[in-house]
Amino acid sequence: MLLNLAFSQPLNSQIIVVFIFIATVWLAVLTFFLVRTAGHYAKLTKNITKKDLKSVLDEILRLIKKHDSQNLKLEEKINELEKEDRFHLQKVGFLRFNPFADTGGDQSFILSILDKDDSGVVLSSLHSRGSTRLYAKKVIHGKGEPFELSSEERRVVKSAKKIRRKK
Repeated sequence: MLLNLAFSQPLNSQIIVVFIFIATVWLAVLTFFLVRTAGHYAKLTKNITKKDLKSVLDEILRLIKKHDSQNLKLEEKINELEKEDRFHLQKVGFLRFNPFADTGGDQSFILSILDKDDSGVVLSSLHSRGSTRLYAKKVIHGKGEPFELSSEERRVVKSAKKIRRKK
């Protein structure tokens, strides 16, 4: 019996030490999670006078509804701006050239200004020794209306149509 007690005593103390160690680690883990949860709850209830969970959740739902309505307004405004954007001048083509052999330099030019639908205007300036003439033609969907475009004007309109805005 004496022998049995001698061996069981150190074994019991070892078990107690292991148990205390495991309990300490477990308490440290639980403390970590409790502090983290308390910090999260403190963030949730930061600007709320009542600190109960129901009022916190009600405030969150109110904010979500407010943000949803703001998002809907922003989407409507974006759609409106996208519709208007079709008519803004977006594509420009330009060409300098010399239409007459008796004049020097490329002093004549063609300028095309188009919107998203390839509609707009073509301005042509023809410079000769005695005068400079300016012509304007309406462009609808890349074609001259009611007047036909010259080959140079078609070339400038075609170069302007190739321009794509980066999104």
